[in-house]
Amino acid sequence: MSGLPHLDRPVVCAHDLAAGYGPNTVWSDATFDIDAGAFVAILGPNGAGKSTLLRQVLGLLRPRSGTIEVLGEPPRHGNPAIGYVPQARTLDPDVAFRGVDLVRLGLDGHRFGFAPPWRSQRVQRDAVDRAVESVGATAYAHRRLGAMSGGERQRLLLAQALVGDPALLLLDEPLANLDVRNQATMAELIGSVARARHLTVLLVAHDLNPLRNVIDVVCYVAGGNVAFGPPDEVVTPEVLSKLYGAPVEVLVDSRGRRFVVGIEEETAHPHPHAEVVADSLRLP
Repeated sequence: MSGLPHLDRPVVCAHDLAAGYGPNTVWSDATFDIDAGAFVAILGPNGAGKSTLLRQVLGLLRPRSGTIEVLGEPPRHGNPAIGYVPQARTLDPDVAFRGVDLVRLGLDGHRFGFAPPWRSQRVQRDAVDRAVESVGATAYAHRRLGAMSGGERQRLLLAQALVGDPALLLLDEPLANLDVRNQATMAELIGSVARARHLTVLLVAHDLNPLRNVIDVVCYVAGGNVAFGPPDEVVTPEVLSKLYGAPVEVLVDSRGRRFVVGIEEETAHPHPHAEVVADSLRLP
């Protein structure tokens, strides 16, 4: 469990929040609270501003207007109470970096692997071992990253985010490069780890269905707007049609899976990203 003191307020509070770059506003009028222990899926098409929301929580992007508090204070870069898994990047298969080396970088949130001086080598090793074990990666953590599958690397990135014992976990498209079976497996793993560690989770994704058994809340970003609430109340024809400004239909199959139709195919089902992790061996 994180050592963060108990908060009587939500983990993330946003009021009339807007985000943008340069002269362009990406989205606006976002008001929501994220309670401790909640698992939030941030959904929407490419370019809608899903990762932009994570950047604001991380303290990397100031609000264009409105306010946001994270863990009871204004967002700040390098907050050790936040664990972060960035989007995947291409990795040279010949790189000699091992899985445990990647995880060890998470001992310090912003200085690329230099642990705080009060941490002994043994404390560091124990923390890395616990994080690796918690994601089921012990069997291959000493192999080179370039020799691992995308799913194995994604587990080790998750371990890197967990090694500092955070209270809030941010994951930017951790399922993007996995097949359907591994998407469901990874979603269940993240949900299990979050419950065991009493974490609050914000996870960016394009598809609700692999996450439907683990999430509590959906934050849907589209058309410059943000909708926030339970999946059954947000992923509906009425709400999504309002967000997109065009008719949208939501089909629900016998297994409870939801499929959004009625918008352009590329918007609904963006092209897959490249498979691996490279430039993001350090936190931003």
